[in-house]
Amino acid sequence: MTQHTPAYPAFTFFSRFVADIQAGRKTITIRDESEANWQPGQRLALFTNPEHQPFGTIEVISVKAVAFEALSDEHARQENMTLPELKDVIRDIYPALPPLYVIEFVLIEA
Repeated sequence: MTQHTPAYPAFTFFSRFVADIQAGRKTITIRDESEANWQPGQRLALFTNPEHQPFGTIEVISVKAVAFEALSDEHARQENMTLPELKDVIRDIYPALPPLYVIEFVLIEA
């Protein structure tokens, strides 16, 4: 069995975010520093987590540090959530609230 190697580095999202990303409603992701080493202009192959199903390609626009307390309604809008929902999701994924980074992206292939 041949294993497919993506043309770009792999980047995962929970399956529940796929529709919003493909529709252009989700244009950022907030990650800890272990997932924030991307550069503007870099392209990433998207896969679902945990199923690892491919679902598109994004181009990184920017990577900026953000404090949890500084998250705003604009961040929530870019995540296609309310601010309380966004803060709840981040607390669920990162209970220790490590340094966070906003990765802004544009979908270039669905």
